[in-house]
Amino acid sequence: MRIDELIARNGQPAFSFEFFPPRTPEGEANLFAALEALRPLEPTFVSVTYGAGGSTDERLKTIDITSRIQEDFGLEAMAHFTCVNHTVDELRTVLDRIRDAGLDNVLALRGDPPGGATDEWTATDGGLQYSRELIELIRADYDFAIGAAAFPETHIHATSPEDDLRYTKEKVDAGAGFLITQLFFDNAAYWDYVERARAAGIEVPIIPGIMPITNFGQIKRMTEMCGSAIPDRLRRELDARVDQPEAVTDFGVAYATLQCAELLAHGAPGIHFYTLNRSPATRAILSALRTMAPWTSAPNPA
Repeated sequence: MRIDELIARNGQPAFSFEFFPPRTPEGEANLFAALEALRPLEPTFVSVTYGAGGSTDERLKTIDITSRIQEDFGLEAMAHFTCVNHTVDELRTVLDRIRDAGLDNVLALRGDPPGGATDEWTATDGGLQYSRELIELIRADYDFAIGAAAFPETHIHATSPEDDLRYTKEKVDAGAGFLITQLFFDNAAYWDYVERARAAGIEVPIIPGIMPITNFGQIKRMTEMCGSAIPDRLRRELDARVDQPEAVTDFGVAYATLQCAELLAHGAPGIHFYTLNRSPATRAILSALRTMAPWTSAPNPA
């Protein structure tokens, strides 16, 4: 089923989970164990990231894992899809495989440079430069529900917040039916972004992306790569627990639960959890949120 339709259905918040294709048999077993544990919670959808290098094996792995999630676990699944290292003809070949695998949903992304997120982006010869062009290609020749990325704290390669928002509007105008944000830890950044997006004419759902902190060193590296800020008050609490890994996890799950509850209570259309292929923390958060049902007091949807 199309994710844009699922998000709009029944006025309930959409809960989704992001995984990445494992590189080893052990990693694959862990992923499927996490999915098996997640299945009873009936998430709205799950997504699978695209290989950072954009190699043939990586892209086929994404499609294979996404298809297995849908067929074997009965969960609606979405494949991430990037422009990295692909010509237009190769992009069409991958899209044909996604379609033939019976998938209805694609998250269209430019993708990070193969050398790392901080490197300069260069389009492949015969390929595409922008995610907006990728969305146009998909919209013209395929019948997928298309999602795109949004950046409350501005994309790391954008020249300004205004330019970044203009590019996002172009993606929506090209056919993106919903947006999923980069991870953030200060809800004010999300509300400010939604307000600016609505003022710019972006009317599609903007789903906040949340990553529970379970490892302080790991989250510091990730936020440095993607440009997301760790608020001072949050950093102080994490620093106080730096030598207590279990305490960091406990605090991180509590913080993410409160963060999600506040977002949903003020009209966010759902939560997209970045899981790092582990489900205990996100399963606990989702169960708590469904028990609290903070969206029942929400004003207008974000």
